[in-house]
Amino acid sequence: MKTLEIPTFECETGNYHTFCPISCVAWLYQKIEDSFFLVVGTKTRGYSSQNALGVTIFAEPRYAMAESEEGDISAQLNDQKELERICLQIKNDRNPSVIIWIGTCTTEIIKMDLEGIAPKLEKQLGIPIVVARANGLDHAFTQGEDTVLAAMTHRCPEYNHRTTDRRGKNVAKHVAADVAPNNKFSDEKGKLSRCNSVLFGSLPSSVASQLNLESRRQSVSVSGWLPSQKYTELPALGEGVYVCGVNPFLSRTATAPMRRRKCRLIGAPFPIGPDGTRAWIEKICSVFDVKPDGLEERESQIWKNLSDYLNIITGKSVFLMGDNLLEISLARFLIRCGMVVYEVGIPYMDRRYQAAELLLLQHTCEKMKKPTPRIVEKPDNYSQVQRMHELQPDLAITGMAHANPLEARDIDTKWSVEFTFAQIHGSVNARDAPELVTRPLRRRSDSISGCRSLSRQTVDV
Repeated sequence: MKTLEIPTFECETGNYHTFCPISCVAWLYQKIEDSFFLVVGTKTRGYSSQNALGVTIFAEPRYAMAESEEGDISAQLNDQKELERICLQIKNDRNPSVIIWIGTCTTEIIKMDLEGIAPKLEKQLGIPIVVARANGLDHAFTQGEDTVLAAMTHRCPEYNHRTTDRRGKNVAKHVAADVAPNNKFSDEKGKLSRCNSVLFGSLPSSVASQLNLESRRQSVSVSGWLPSQKYTELPALGEGVYVCGVNPFLSRTATAPMRRRKCRLIGAPFPIGPDGTRAWIEKICSVFDVKPDGLEERESQIWKNLSDYLNIITGKSVFLMGDNLLEISLARFLIRCGMVVYEVGIPYMDRRYQAAELLLLQHTCEKMKKPTPRIVEKPDNYSQVQRMHELQPDLAITGMAHANPLEARDIDTKWSVEFTFAQIHGSVNARDAPELVTRPLRRRSDSISGCRSLSRQTVDV
């Protein structure tokens, strides 16, 4: 039996070049529709929030800034009274179902006791207050979401076997009705799996619905999402509930339900790309003792639909500098597309949480007969630039700070942050990731074609 080539792991001493984690407010306030986010920090954090979130003068977004002034930092003012005044105004103006306080570097430095103040104001105002410390101590900006979801885990209702079983039967009837007309499904698959599964990770509602449908096709019910669209609809957690993540930067959220609520974690690859989506569903099905049906054919069809992109990127090389913790999943997907990945830089990696993804990466390299990429944790950007100068990759996926310098060195780049906000999860959205990857390559190809056309015209003249 042939053994898989194990990736080479290295750790450098580079600084983290990433957005501030408070930028997670940009997508979370839209996902949790009845929430209000209050960022507590200095004026600098306010500028960062405005730049990251794109505030317009006429907009009324569901987030605000509690600006700490000199009196707050020097402990001359009462933090509780100031936060009480602001939260009371939020309650009167917006009346949210939950107020989420986002702590920043400032609250960490001055040791502001947000966790001690929140329960008092919550009791006084009658509105739940969740405290999440999304500050510069994180490795990547996407971990801001991880901090918020881990804090919300403690607010999920307790799983009740009786009520959940009753709900499960009702859901099973609806799903059986949806599944029955299709002759592909056997009688066994016409019954919905009774195991409760909760998915965690903030995705657009349309993408979440698609993943729900993917699971439903295999007769596995999804009882809820964390976060839910409404704070009042948080999923029940407890013993007997299985949780599974959809993003690789949610290691704290994965740990919290296991330690605090006795849930079981499904260690699956992440549903990014057709191969990742298939492996994700297969793992969930194996946990619930359900035999997958039609996944291989569906994945093959999707790869055929991507042939126009694959013709462009097959044989090309890519270098991932590291920015948003999606790097391992993206590398695996790009190798499956036929690319050669020289190096995968990543600010931080929880190897236990990403164990299934790393294993799928090894299988993908063996299947595509590509070398296993070098994985560098906390990379030194200066050393990375020197390695890129030697390797000369066709494409570098990097943070915005390094894009222009690399372009000046004649290396095509793609901002890694674009993959964070693009809809790259699930089978239906399989074209979005290769569209982003091929765009700079197509731009260079068009530029070369234009230069050749211009040179021919010059010769004719």
